[in-house]
Amino acid sequence: MTSWQALADEAARWRDAGRIADLWWRDDDAVDASPALDRLLAIRRDTDAPLALAVVPAQATAALAQRLAVEPEVDVLQHGYAHANHAAPPEKKVELGLQRPAMIVLGELGTGWLALERLFAAQALPVMVPPWNRIADILVPTLPEIGYRGLSTFGPRRRPEPVRGFRQINTHVDLIDWKAGGRFVGEAAALATLVEALARARSGQGEPIGLLSHHLAMDGGAWDFLRSILATITTTQGLRVRAARALFAS
Repeated sequence: MTSWQALADEAARWRDAGRIADLWWRDDDAVDASPALDRLLAIRRDTDAPLALAVVPAQATAALAQRLAVEPEVDVLQHGYAHANHAAPPEKKVELGLQRPAMIVLGELGTGWLALERLFAAQALPVMVPPWNRIADILVPTLPEIGYRGLSTFGPRRRPEPVRGFRQINTHVDLIDWKAGGRFVGEAAALATLVEALARARSGQGEPIGLLSHHLAMDGGAWDFLRSILATITTTQGLRVRAARALFAS
């Protein structure tokens, strides 16, 4: 059985159950307009797949805002504040950790949100995407208190709402193998991870499954796969790509 056939079979299982699998697409580390961003947006238009772009507030430019203003179906999420690592080796990189007082961390996030609101207006959603997909557990309950309505990290979520009324919708399939120097993880590996995540969602509570891309770091294989997988999902019965705006509002 090919990896693509395994995906088709999993979609058929969703159809046979009278259900549709919700997927979504998040791209991280956006800061400025660039040829790579243009390439990403061209794939979005060609596949008609909604895009959630995680933008680093401290580095976001007016040029990025102008570029996105004419793009439908693009939601802007907040990617921490400056994407700055505050952990010392050998700790894993983290910006939203316990290395600094919580009030400083939260103050930066508030400043970052004001910057996103100013630049992107209604395109910006109060959804936190922690850099490196890491955030101290103790900080999560404070996010809705300062205006956020959602959180997105990586991997299966423990529960749909870490705090009542505050949704967590994660990504599950990273196209880049960071441990192997940042190259494409490979078609077979990406599809296997996707099929496994879909099967887990089907047998559970139907968690939305997220594709994760990084337009500033992808090689040719990752770009080709991104186009192919989005085109497949958007044309396969039993699967659909949802907008972040709709998922976090549901």
